[in-house]
Amino acid sequence: MVETPEAFGRLWADDYPGTFLRDLAEIGDRMSGRPGERRAAELVADAFADAGARNVAVESFEMNAWRRGDTDFGVTSPVERSFEALALPYSPSGDVHGELVDVGHGTPEEIEAADVAGKVVVASTETPPGMDRLYHRMEKFGHAVAAGASAFVFANHKQGQLPPTGALRFDREAAVPAVGVSAETGTWLREYADRDGEVSLSVSADTAPGDGHNTTGVFGPDTDEEVVVLAHHDGHDIAEAALDNGCGVATVVAMARVLADLDLDTRVRVVSVGGEEVGLLGASALADRLDAERIRSVVNVDGAGRYRTMRAFTHGTPAFEDVLDSVANTASRELRVEGALHPFSDHWPFLKREIPAVQLHSVTPERGRGWGHTHADTWDKTDARNVREHGMLAALLVQRLTRESVPRPDADALADDLDSRGLRPGMKAAEIWPSHWG
Repeated sequence: MVETPEAFGRLWADDYPGTFLRDLAEIGDRMSGRPGERRAAELVADAFADAGARNVAVESFEMNAWRRGDTDFGVTSPVERSFEALALPYSPSGDVHGELVDVGHGTPEEIEAADVAGKVVVASTETPPGMDRLYHRMEKFGHAVAAGASAFVFANHKQGQLPPTGALRFDREAAVPAVGVSAETGTWLREYADRDGEVSLSVSADTAPGDGHNTTGVFGPDTDEEVVVLAHHDGHDIAEAALDNGCGVATVVAMARVLADLDLDTRVRVVSVGGEEVGLLGASALADRLDAERIRSVVNVDGAGRYRTMRAFTHGTPAFEDVLDSVANTASRELRVEGALHPFSDHWPFLKREIPAVQLHSVTPERGRGWGHTHADTWDKTDARNVREHGMLAALLVQRLTRESVPRPDADALADDLDSRGLRPGMKAAEIWPSHWG
């Protein structure tokens, strides 16, 4: 039973979350280590304070800040022509000339069959058909580098002349230069690879010490235990990052505007974190600072608020399913629950410490990132109604998690689950498999 339904009624007509999302997107470049990311953290601080949070603060953490320079990319044989390309975060500077080889989806089997040593590899952003999880860019890059590739080209599978971006490593410079190109360019590159084509690639980039920022606030009673809710406010520098993850942060802001009116049995810590796009850095700093034993559960809002229907990934804790079903029944809203488990969002620093974590996302109209990580991730594609509704669902979930404990996941069980999904080789190639897991 919801003790204060009037709070949810107010949320339906509340313009603040939509205005907040507009203002966040208006900042533009929110890449961690840059001024826009700090401005985003301060904007969230104002929103948390306006919602009635206590102890609102912006905290900094150290990181390796990557800055994009110029990129030149083109085919030199069998013809000469240039293509638009974007250096991928943590790509080193470098000049590479070599044979072009197509490795399809970039699976280990495709890379091994292609003999990529000393060559420039092109791989699609698409996940292989039949694979029941996202096949991540970092896995593809890691496998290619391990096989001796001299450079990596990540070709979008979404049409629209949209070169994609995305980090190659967590918080450190990668081994070889890498760029993103559009789906249309990828089609040409595969054609030239079939004709024994060669390419030339020049990347200018810099990695230097910098600062990222987290914004925190608290609701509810001052208890020893707490529920942590977080969303990342940083985005890539090439667009407004309105969907990824402006909508997620706005969902947390909408949720916060309800929490002050709900009866909560434990403290709720609301956090917007920086550095997700370059290695989950803000979430890692937060996990290091907090006492893991006092965290009942973590709610990672990454992907929520984008589209009409919310979905939740239980990340190795099936007990979340009953809580989520209860939320959906109370709100009379569809909420799809999936048992997905992956390490590529801000729940991971907590999950690997055996803290139960659920991720709130959206049911997307297509497989993959869609507009995310491209120039097209812009404010016009958002809908404040989705943000408000997902904020309501998030508030109901958090209220229940202050009352209902879910069991802590076991590291061995998590490792076995990741193995069953085929993630261990890719995580090891990306150097993010926990060393103490063997």
